[in-house]
Amino acid sequence: MESWVGLEEFAKLAHLDKEKILEMVASGMLKSKQEKGEFLIDASSGTQALVQSSISGNAVMLAGSTNVAVDGDFIEKTIGTILSLHEKVVNSKEETISSVKNENQFLKDALFNTQEVYEDDKKTIAILREQLRAAQEEIEFLKRKYRLMWGKAIDAKVKE
Repeated sequence: MESWVGLEEFAKLAHLDKEKILEMVASGMLKSKQEKGEFLIDASSGTQALVQSSISGNAVMLAGSTNVAVDGDFIEKTIGTILSLHEKVVNSKEETISSVKNENQFLKDALFNTQEVYEDDKKTIAILREQLRAAQEEIEFLKRKYRLMWGKAIDAKVKE
């Protein structure tokens, strides 16, 4: 899994200067990319490049170097760097999981609210249809009543 860290942050965590890191990128020891104008380094490739698995006594060989021994302080710093990078990756994963959970809960709540509004609208429509039907029946009744009433009045007038 790739975990990208900014150049300045990687330099701080690895306790190396930027020029050394750029040399390692140029030699292919570190994976890098440029995104949105920021130079990023893959933290997992950084840990592999900083410490080679061959440990001899109290010294560690730098990958790509020609038999250069490094003291115990460098080993401690490198292990600290690895732990710091790992902690950043874990924190990033936790933040991502938390934000996805929050987004899912928001969408779930929105769906429930939409369903409630839909049910309320269905009830309102049913009530309005019933009122409309009752009003239409009343109008038809009044039309028949007035036709009968005016029809009798007209018949009486004609008979006179």
